[in-house]
Amino acid sequence: MGDISYKRVLLKLSGEALAGDKKTGVYADVLGSICDQVKNLVDLGVQVAIVVGGGNFWRGRYGHQMERTTSDYMGMLATAMNGLALQDALEARGLKTRVQTAIEMRQIAEPYIKRKAVKHLEKGRVVIFACGTGNPYFTTDTGAALRAAEIDADVILLAKTIDGVYSADPKIDKTAVKYDEISYIDILNQDLKVMDSTATALCRDNQIPLMVFGIDEPENMVRIVKGEKIGTIVK
Repeated sequence: MGDISYKRVLLKLSGEALAGDKKTGVYADVLGSICDQVKNLVDLGVQVAIVVGGGNFWRGRYGHQMERTTSDYMGMLATAMNGLALQDALEARGLKTRVQTAIEMRQIAEPYIKRKAVKHLEKGRVVIFACGTGNPYFTTDTGAALRAAEIDADVILLAKTIDGVYSADPKIDKTAVKYDEISYIDILNQDLKVMDSTATALCRDNQIPLMVFGIDEPENMVRIVKGEKIGTIVK
């Protein structure tokens, strides 16, 4: 553990990250690559919690003609599906895991209980938090910020398809500038959409550092927990 900068991390994954180029569903090769990286962290002695989105199965915009609360609850169920997929792939790699959901579904997962989650982490188990905060009108970004604060995570690892925070979307604006470091207040003032504004403010208020990095490079997670400057750090 001597060369580890972060002992307890919360990894935030989008649902789309599990789909790869398919954009929908779960792509086994991409899921396997992510779980290999998580295993590398656990092998180093890092305590790993994961919050996963559900956009590969359902997004709120799909239900634009639907009552908002119903659409959001459907999205929460999608995150539970992704949580189970992660659990299966991680356990296939020999890791002990627990899925905890903010909406009770006891036949397939534990209900979220902070003390149980921390105990699991201390025992070396990977804890996967599903169903966001359990409330409509809040995203899984906010769920990640909330859980990170509750379990006293040292850092949030925000895995993206781009390699950090830019002044604009680099896929659209070729003049966009990448930031090595930026503050939460600057993200809010510039409306950079790194996380939603509620999650950003929650991280700022609780002084939780955020590492934004590209998920495509398999060694990025290990390099980050070892203290290398990868992507963008938000303080």
